[in-house]
Amino acid sequence: MDQNAVTQELQQLQGIYLLITEFLVQYSFKILGAIIIFMLGMWIASKVAKLVARQFAKHGIDISLSNFVCNFTRILIIIMVGIIAMGKLGISITPMVAAIGAASLGLGLAIQGMLSNYAAGITIIVSKPFVVGNTISIQGVAGVVKEIFLGRTLLSNEEGEEITIPNKHIVGEILHNSFANKLVETHFNIHYHTDTEAVIKSIEQVLKTSAKVYQDKGSQVGINDFNSIGIEIGVRYWVPTNTYYQDKFETNLAVYKALKSQGVEIARPKAIHIEP
Repeated sequence: MDQNAVTQELQQLQGIYLLITEFLVQYSFKILGAIIIFMLGMWIASKVAKLVARQFAKHGIDISLSNFVCNFTRILIIIMVGIIAMGKLGISITPMVAAIGAASLGLGLAIQGMLSNYAAGITIIVSKPFVVGNTISIQGVAGVVKEIFLGRTLLSNEEGEEITIPNKHIVGEILHNSFANKLVETHFNIHYHTDTEAVIKSIEQVLKTSAKVYQDKGSQVGINDFNSIGIEIGVRYWVPTNTYYQDKFETNLAVYKALKSQGVEIARPKAIHIEP
């Protein structure tokens, strides 16, 4: 290797050394400061998130909402600290903030359905119009609340089906909550000459002694209406939602047997015969 080549390589190495040295002299404290700020911000974010979690636990707020708020708080603090750290390095954050704002707007429009579900989920968790184990009916769908998530609520019914309802379809709608039980309503007709009081007492006795009927809410039996067929008897009682149909069928059978044993005949429309 000739002398000129060696001299050229030494000059290049010297130039790199000077560049690195100048960079470290000029930016080392800024880099160190940015790292310290970012690490301090990570520590603060962790502490604040734990503080929020403790406060939520202290006031008995749902764990799903607690986790969501804690994670959101941690991420928000880290983003803010990251922006401050970049500013410490001399990086202009104005274009970045504008870009983040534009991206957030576009992302918000793209996932507005998801965000509305989360907002509705927070409303449900905070206001507690129902809890796990309650029986609710919303927009024609009914079932026992199995789990409540931020974005959706999971119901189950007697058939073992799982029903998922987006939370935005729950908040703001008419909600029926019968807690752990469900109302059974039955109507049938008896003839006008039948002893109505005896029929009512017989049905009340069946309902009072039935293990299938939820006794704490009581039951109701009475004359519901009068029509051309006969006297319409109305029967209302509560059964556990998880066994709604099974308990309803068994109770109705017990009522039918009791009426049959007393010779009570269920009134029905008379067939009309047309002579040819």
